[in-house]
Amino acid sequence: MKLRMIGCSHHDTPLEIREQVAFSSEQITQALWSLKEQFPDTEAVLLNTCNRVELYWGASHEDKIATQEAIERFLSEFHRVGLRTIQEHFKVRHDGQAVEHLFTVVSSIDSLVVGESQIPAQVRSAYDRSKLEGAAGAVMHSLFQHANQVSKRVTTETEIHRRRISVPSVAVSEVASEFYERFDDKNIVVIGSGQMGVETLQYLLDAGARNIVIVNRSLDKAQSVADQMSAAAQFELRAEPWDALDRLLAWADLVVSTTGAAEPIVTESRLKPILAKRTRPNLLILDLAVPRDFEPAIARLPSVYLYSVDDLQSVCQRNEAFRKQQLPKARKIIDEEVQKILADWNLRQSGDTIRALRDQADLIRDSELLRLFSKQSMQELNAEAHQEILQAVDRVINKLLHGPLQSLREAPHEDHRESLATAIRRLFKLG
Repeated sequence: MKLRMIGCSHHDTPLEIREQVAFSSEQITQALWSLKEQFPDTEAVLLNTCNRVELYWGASHEDKIATQEAIERFLSEFHRVGLRTIQEHFKVRHDGQAVEHLFTVVSSIDSLVVGESQIPAQVRSAYDRSKLEGAAGAVMHSLFQHANQVSKRVTTETEIHRRRISVPSVAVSEVASEFYERFDDKNIVVIGSGQMGVETLQYLLDAGARNIVIVNRSLDKAQSVADQMSAAAQFELRAEPWDALDRLLAWADLVVSTTGAAEPIVTESRLKPILAKRTRPNLLILDLAVPRDFEPAIARLPSVYLYSVDDLQSVCQRNEAFRKQQLPKARKIIDEEVQKILADWNLRQSGDTIRALRDQADLIRDSELLRLFSKQSMQELNAEAHQEILQAVDRVINKLLHGPLQSLREAPHEDHRESLATAIRRLFKLG
């Protein structure tokens, strides 16, 4: 089996180039259909994410796979960018290097954020899409099924995914979860309805939070987010107007603030009288905003625990360093799995060649024996003599084939076995 990969990523390709060569969902379908039409013997899977564009293509044999030059021209014409741009910014990997690269990608150790959780699903989706469009066959099936196994091994045998490294995830899973044993009985206020606020809300819901109020300067926006999250959570999240903030601070056990305000929205002097009205024992404030939403002096108030984004960022950095310590384990798994699939492919190719050669020999034998036994002079041949001729022909065939087939089976190296298989196919015109 032959495999190639051509692609670019955040590692060495500027964003403006990646934008030019990215595929929309509709374009992925168009590209897969065009590849099938132009290269009918070549299989393909197209992986397109925020940080990478990669095309994997393969075939059962070298003479059936599309050439690198042809694929480069295809990408250039499809995106209407110069061929030189493709050649300068896209890397091409062959066979084992292409396999190793995919396994590294699906294990998320090649990601912008090491250990990020989305990429395995993105890789599976890319393969499923190709299969749905009829662009993936035996080569891609074998490759991407094995990639899925590699991802599972890295997840279960290392701790590369175990520690959170985004600010919202650390805020909920490490800081708030250490402060409170449970969230279903806590009053929670989320200030701000932007991306950071929505992401934090999801982590809170995943942790079991139920009593959540969203506050935003725009009540309509707060209500929109509340409706969206309520539909997913299947219970109601409330939205409150901005002027209800003081009352909600008196009610809350946990406050998460994510606004884009230029100045603190809550000062020490504003919070002091609010604290006097509280009936809850402690107030945990996770200030994820930059600039900060809560004045730093608030941290010295009694029963108030204030964490800023800098406090959380230090935890993120520690966790990221921990993930990177897992890289040698992950790479060892990847190396093992690369050797497994390459050995499997080489054995398959040898087996295919052996079967094809034997099938061809059997066809020639049957044809010649039919011609021989149909002659008038052979009609009076007794059964014993008939059988003797069959056995003699089989012995001749086996002796003729023994040398090349034994050499193929006993080839000491993969490259040698592949060269022998290719030579045998050419010499015997096996197709």
